[in-house]
Amino acid sequence: MLSTVLIIDKRKELPAKYKKCIDSVEAKAIIAHNLRDGLSAVQNLEPDMIIVSDSIDESLSGFCQKIRALTYNTRPIIVALSKSADFEDRISVLESGADDFLSEPVNIEEFKTRIRAHLRRDIESNLDNKTLLPNAKYVRKALKRLLSTDNQAVLLVGIENLDDYKSVYTELAADKIVQTFVAIVKSALDENDFIGQLNDETFVVVTNRFSAEKLSEFLTFAFDTVSPKFYSEEDAQKGYMVLKGERYAGMRANFVSILIGGILEGFNMISSVDVLIERLFAVKQLAKIPSGSNYAIERVKLTGTDSVVADVINKNVYIYEPDESLGYLIRTALELQGYDVQSELALESAIQPAVIVLDSGEGLENLEFLRKIKSLQNFVNTKVIVTTTVHNKFAILDSGADLYLPKPYEISDLIRWVEFFKS
Repeated sequence: MLSTVLIIDKRKELPAKYKKCIDSVEAKAIIAHNLRDGLSAVQNLEPDMIIVSDSIDESLSGFCQKIRALTYNTRPIIVALSKSADFEDRISVLESGADDFLSEPVNIEEFKTRIRAHLRRDIESNLDNKTLLPNAKYVRKALKRLLSTDNQAVLLVGIENLDDYKSVYTELAADKIVQTFVAIVKSALDENDFIGQLNDETFVVVTNRFSAEKLSEFLTFAFDTVSPKFYSEEDAQKGYMVLKGERYAGMRANFVSILIGGILEGFNMISSVDVLIERLFAVKQLAKIPSGSNYAIERVKLTGTDSVVADVINKNVYIYEPDESLGYLIRTALELQGYDVQSELALESAIQPAVIVLDSGEGLENLEFLRKIKSLQNFVNTKVIVTTTVHNKFAILDSGADLYLPKPYEISDLIRWVEFFKS
């Protein structure tokens, strides 16, 4: 993790010397020669450390108080440099918010050691307990710095179906998958790259924009190569998991995979970190495929001024139920919930229903139709609930059903599942 250090110093030679020392302790140093540029850098870059000398046109005590007021959310480390060795001056500056006070001339080895120690403690206070990666607070800080650069790219990596895996194989096994993923990513990054954790299953990688696509390709390939080792022999042969528990019993779940959404350029057109994260999640969603890992990369595109792209929620449901009375009840109940129930299914249509409710047939003869649906590209995002009087769960799930729902069932349960899959 490359820490950012801001040096605010009106002089020319000494700040350059300090910058060289900081660069040698694996941190990135930036120099501001006046207060205006310094305060601007504090707001835009949210540095991990601010080194300020008494050469500025303000007292060190006043400056420290101002910085603490401006950065109460991020709280950078403040190191004050002064030509004074007076005890009262030290006390005043430290009580005003500084974390350290060094009298000039500074011993360079001591300077490097103190800076390294401060940055180490800062890093350790921002690490996730399980993965030892920078936490969400630090990730947001890293993304804010990204908005002012043109030579880097950002990847949002999500581990998909991790909760499903956890419910089948326990939380400890899920933690091992995450740790394996982190090890794969770290093996592919260089010293200037960054990886942090946005939440338990979402990670952010900042890297060189010229290598971002190759990195995404490697991560998806490497993860899919090692992930089969985390399943039982029975599940590995089936190619999917069957969820457990009263609520989800009979629901088919895909194996764990990773989806990556990346942005390579155009950060100067993104107004805030929240907007950037929202865009990354949207791009990641474009990478979604029926099973396996995948990635999508967004490049700069032209849009109309103030154009807005609204999310479209698919509320179409197709029902095949040979029992006319039951079919009527299902249709009526779904329509009362605001769903559009289709009477026919056009296989060639580009827009398909969000959910299909399909009776398996007395001899499971409708499973062949299910296999055909699942083989068509335009049904990639369609979920299929198979209702049946034939209690052969694995035959139905092996055919591609997303949920096995034995008859008789409560209409309210079916509606709950339709709502679950639609979202």
